[in-house]
Amino acid sequence: MAAPGVTAPSTRSPWPALWALVIGFFMILVDTTIVSVATPSIMATFDADVAEVVWVTSAYLLAYAVPLLITGRLGDRIGPKRVYVAGLILFTGASLWCGLTGTIEQLIVARVFQGFGASLMTPQTMAVITRTFPADKRGRAMSLWGATAGVAMMVGPILGGVLVDSLGWEWIFFVNIPVGIVGLVMAIRLVPNLPTLSHRFDLVGVALSAIGLFLLVFGIQEGETYDWGTITGFVTVWGLIVTGVVVLAAFVVWQAVNRAEPLVPLRLFKDRNFSLSSVAISTIGFAITAMALPLMLWAQAVRDWSPTQSGMLLLPMAVIASVLSPWVGGLTDRVHPRIIAGIGISAFVVALICLSFVLTPEAPVWLVLLPIALLGVANGSMWSPVASTATRNLPMSSAGAGAGVYNTMRQVGGVLGSAAIAALMQARIAAELPGAGSANESAVAGGALPEAARSGFSEAMSQSLLLPAAVLVVGLVAVLLYQRPPHLTAAPAPAVRPASQSAPSGA
Repeated sequence: MAAPGVTAPSTRSPWPALWALVIGFFMILVDTTIVSVATPSIMATFDADVAEVVWVTSAYLLAYAVPLLITGRLGDRIGPKRVYVAGLILFTGASLWCGLTGTIEQLIVARVFQGFGASLMTPQTMAVITRTFPADKRGRAMSLWGATAGVAMMVGPILGGVLVDSLGWEWIFFVNIPVGIVGLVMAIRLVPNLPTLSHRFDLVGVALSAIGLFLLVFGIQEGETYDWGTITGFVTVWGLIVTGVVVLAAFVVWQAVNRAEPLVPLRLFKDRNFSLSSVAISTIGFAITAMALPLMLWAQAVRDWSPTQSGMLLLPMAVIASVLSPWVGGLTDRVHPRIIAGIGISAFVVALICLSFVLTPEAPVWLVLLPIALLGVANGSMWSPVASTATRNLPMSSAGAGAGVYNTMRQVGGVLGSAAIAALMQARIAAELPGAGSANESAVAGGALPEAARSGFSEAMSQSLLLPAAVLVVGLVAVLLYQRPPHLTAAPAPAVRPASQSAPSGA
């Protein structure tokens, strides 16, 4: 049932609205990775260790991921424009709070509010695409969405490096304020009010998903800190991880038996391409988040590069991805998505493996830039086909729910990537530089390591990069199993034949 005064999306071009939404979407995705290059500066400012500072990213990702299931549905119920604007206001205000904090604990809390603002915004962008662009034109729209996602997650470290060197780490958050204001004005003026749908909210599902994810992430991320043993009393690291998995399993069961309106409509997963895209995007989110921290720490701690120099390492990736994405978006409407996405994810795997071999104290810069350029090919090729394939077959009534589930899978992958890479880096540092963990953390916070420790630290960082490469193999298998989308199956009708005589659909 449409709300009074709702404008019909078909009476206006959807592109201005999408451009307005993309500004905010770009900003929140930049914040996912921008902290990585500022990590040593934040550690030095607050005298924090690796385990503490990783929570600056993980708290944001958790607060971003957990509510996505309900914020997508909220957009269906009260309108994506209203939810997006509310989220943008919260995100911008929380960014100011982040820059003004005086302790690492305050920064983590502020990041939680920032993440919740991001969770309100993200599903609305994808839902607007699904509800305003026809299926056979959605690839071009998703190419903009995909280019934004890919480039933003790569530009984050570059922008962060420049800001940290010139103005201080606080400005990685302050810069969001003018961008947020511009995005707010554009959203109010350009985004239409779309028809709303009546929804009930699954509060039991929200609680189960939040508790399960928190226990799982906390256990993985803090495992090395507690030597994978007892945290306090009867609470153990493995107990938290197992309990988190059990609670998440209970969440899935509850979604299956809930006859009212479950948080995750499992019927969405009857669409094979939606299910496979959800798996693929979770592995992509894992890898994007996990790869940034080892690379930035290696650049600053081993090569003694400034934050700006470290961030500039990713410039070839950002440039290639931004150039390639629009072209790939056009192909997505005409070519089987398994081909394009398969090429992109394969390039990602190869690039990470190559990076793991070249991260040495003496590696020439050009040798490091080659696999980073290949990462640009990966990011330019995989975001658009995966996103458009996920949503192409969804009914309009499920646009918000589908966008929420898809983005939740991406963010859950990012949360697990952040936790897992933190645990693995600590483990590999302990293995390669036994007995020197605390000294090394102090050195990283100061920006450089002693000469004798650089080889071992490089080895630890290069080994860590193999984890996201291994996880991406699962995503590669998923996209290779895509069915052919219906709009590619039907043959164009000749001028002398009625359109109804087009070829039947097939996989």
